Amino acid sequence: MAEHVVLFTGPMGAGKTAAIASLSDIDPVRTEAANTDRVTADKATTTVALDYGEITIGPDEKVRLYGIPGQTRFEFMWKVLMRRAVGMILLVNNDNPDPIGQMLYFIDYFHELYERGGAVVAISRSDVGLGPTREEYYSALAAARPGLSIPIFSVDARSPEQMKIALFSLILNIESRAAVPSRYEEPRQ
Repeated sequence: MAEHVVLFTGPMGAGKTAAIASLSDIDPVRTEAANTDRVTADKATTTVALDYGEITIGPDEKVRLYGIPGQTRFEFMWKVLMRRAVGMILLVNNDNPDPIGQMLYFIDYFHELYERGGAVVAISRSDVGLGPTREEYYSALAAARPGLSIPIFSVDARSPEQMKIALFSLILNIESRAAVPSRYEEPRQ
């Protein structure tokens, strides 16, 4: 059976734990502790190691879902988990004071993963506040990273259907990039 690793990245409170729970065929493994930073995200617990789930996407294909802690103090773990991953779903909380800045930060940090695999941006909590529109996210990404094409979705991270759309979009993105080299890559022999 082919197995792939997808990282769920993004700031604390963006919905990574909920997204993995909504997608996983198994009971997700969670490593949560009491949240001591209620200013950044007003929630009782936060991930301190990783979340883990699995989804079978075909008769012989499984995706391992790894959710990483969003706080920068855990960056040392990000690099370790990034090595095995084929792509990432970047969750951004649209209700955050600077969601576009957060998106750009994580795109920059995980650029190696995007370059060798793929990425999708999933904007959570779009229904809660008056945050940026998807078009504003696309415009900011195009201005900051010309030539970078990443699908951007508005999602409810708790919705299996919406998260499957994001996951399958990522998989198609990875497969199409593997089949057709980008202008930034040398052709594969």
